[in-house]
Amino acid sequence: MGSELMTDSRTTEKTPKVLVVDDEELNRKLITAMLKPQGYEVVQAIDGEDCLDKVRVNPPDLILLDIIMPKLNGFEVVTRLKSEEQFSLIPIVMVTALGDVNDRVQALEVGADDFLTKPVDRMELRARVRSLLKVKAYNDHMVNYRQELESEVQKRTEEIQEANIKLAKAHEKLRGASLETIFRLSRAAEFKDEDTGAHIISMSRISARLAQRLGLSASTVESILYASPMHDIGKIGIPDRILLKNGPLNEEEWPIMRLHTVYGGKILENSDIGFLRLGEVIARTHHEKFDGSGYPNGLKGKEIPLAGRIVAVADVFDALMSRRPYKRAFTVDQTVTIIQEGRGRHFDPNVVDAFMGDLDKMLRIWNSSQAEHNNELKETLEGR
Repeated sequence: MGSELMTDSRTTEKTPKVLVVDDEELNRKLITAMLKPQGYEVVQAIDGEDCLDKVRVNPPDLILLDIIMPKLNGFEVVTRLKSEEQFSLIPIVMVTALGDVNDRVQALEVGADDFLTKPVDRMELRARVRSLLKVKAYNDHMVNYRQELESEVQKRTEEIQEANIKLAKAHEKLRGASLETIFRLSRAAEFKDEDTGAHIISMSRISARLAQRLGLSASTVESILYASPMHDIGKIGIPDRILLKNGPLNEEEWPIMRLHTVYGGKILENSDIGFLRLGEVIARTHHEKFDGSGYPNGLKGKEIPLAGRIVAVADVFDALMSRRPYKRAFTVDQTVTIIQEGRGRHFDPNVVDAFMGDLDKMLRIWNSSQAEHNNELKETLEGR
């Protein structure tokens, strides 16, 4: 890229323009006559103010500037031009009859690039002009090259930003599609029971809210939102006669039902995807109890992964609030009482406290999930 930019800059050629500034017409004509045969475009200014006007309208490549002039002297003109960034790289040669060293020093201090003494020698003038124009051409090239680089960087930056926006949109779309896929696959385990269709929606959202309340990171909260709907995916391996039994399970049926935690873990195990690995953990542990009386492994306290402890509360809350083939729906007060009674026995006390401290929000999530499911069910029935 760099070589291309440098080649483009070098192929842009123009006639160098020299501005001669002197209040004496004869001096201007003399210098003009010396320079024009060299192929330069020569412009004249009659004093300092005229010089500033011409520079601002059409900047030259070099200025030959007299010191002693009316209105603005040469020192003042140099000071003004060098203070303006767009003109600061124009070489300025002070042309004067003054022989005082102090004047030459002052000329250099205010920013002049060189000086000539009147009467000007033709060969010296041409040599100085030619040398300074080469410097100006190089400076212009470097400025143009830098601008082209900056332009190219800006262009590439904008392209990257645009690509990042597209990538973010694609990621968000994929995220939404992934979550929808998880919900749909998770429903496979509960497909035959319409009353449990809202369960995976509400308990996953409540689980995510609990994770947030417990101070977990945004990425962890999102992972729990993705993973928790798969908590009962192992029920797909449970016979319908047990899964859909219209009444309590007996002593022979309960061990079979409890196997859904093992089946769920096996379905999700050995995945390279983070939320699927978390889904395996939740599937295996959401029926463990804080006092060690749960299943399948009788884990106790913090032996139970936090995600499992969180989902245990969300799962039981939704199950109690919902009608099932084997039970009626409990009231809010009844549900809250059961959860509070399970604090430290069935449930992690910290998770229960987080739940109770945000009960209004939990109820709003549950109600909105029910309404969402009912609307979806209605649309499905109307479309049959």
